[in-house]
Amino acid sequence: MNLAWKEIKKYKVKFLILGSIVFLVSLLTFIISGLANGLSQDNAALIKDLPEGQFYMNKDADESYNLSRIDSRIQDEILNQQKDAVAFSIQMGFVNDEAGKQQSIAFVTSTASTLFANVKHEEVILDSSLKDKGIQVGDTLTNNQFNGKFVVKGFVEQKKFSHAPVAYISIEDYKEMYRVEEMQLVFTPGGDASQFTGLQSFSNKDFLNTIPSYSAEQMSLNMIVWFLVVISGMLFAIFFYMMNVQKIGLYGILKAIGLKTSRLFKMIWTQMVVITIISLVLSIILSQIFNAIAPKGMPFSLTLETTMQLSLVFLIIGFIGATISGMQIKKIEPLQAIQQGEI
Repeated sequence: MNLAWKEIKKYKVKFLILGSIVFLVSLLTFIISGLANGLSQDNAALIKDLPEGQFYMNKDADESYNLSRIDSRIQDEILNQQKDAVAFSIQMGFVNDEAGKQQSIAFVTSTASTLFANVKHEEVILDSSLKDKGIQVGDTLTNNQFNGKFVVKGFVEQKKFSHAPVAYISIEDYKEMYRVEEMQLVFTPGGDASQFTGLQSFSNKDFLNTIPSYSAEQMSLNMIVWFLVVISGMLFAIFFYMMNVQKIGLYGILKAIGLKTSRLFKMIWTQMVVITIISLVLSIILSQIFNAIAPKGMPFSLTLETTMQLSLVFLIIGFIGATISGMQIKKIEPLQAIQQGEI
């Protein structure tokens, strides 16, 4: 421990540079992770807010909810057998507000359930983000595919699909707009997947991955996050490797006077932990401040749980990188190292 601190004080500029790089990399990782989580909510909050369960769609739909049609007899069978099961449909569309301006939304309708807002004929319940567009309770909205008018009955918080605010409408109105009789999906909370003729089941996670925009978006952002984590591990490996090369002679003397290799490894690990923790504390503070002051319309969400998980990963990767760089210490022969190295 004393050796580790003495070396940090002696080479404080080098360690400060490494710490600054780790701080910047970790801060960027937290920011991108928060962006990924925020975009995930903005893209599929409607689905993510549902409890764990099973989604069913038609096998012939080729894992595309837009092409799925649930036969009414099978739908009735599932709803009768499974407690709290619900059939629902989603279609992207738009409404015209009272000023005549179009607002992109995702129309959602469902059978009676506590999991979805239930509305009557010519009523609509909207995601609260549309309040920022000037829409209020009691406003009348229109749609070119619908002969009637929608009266805004209320708002719900954080219900979005495919980056569009959700609009709950009645099954009667939905069928008139889209000229369909069947529902697209059936959801059953909890339990294992059951077999129903002509239907394919998906867990919550698997169903999210069938949404093209969601899977592509999350895959790209998560790839960047893990790439940055790997870079941090490589930084530790390269930094300590270069430091060890410069100190071969010193290590040879320390080994010659009886210092064990395990003590030298502990010195490297201590330095890695000190640098990483200080860098992570600073990046966590700044990322949480950003999370608090981020603009309302910005899809950003960074929870403390996610931050702690990433911090643990950084520590593990740093430990691995530092350990790999220290493997050369085991091969150092005291006499040879003293002859070719300088203190």
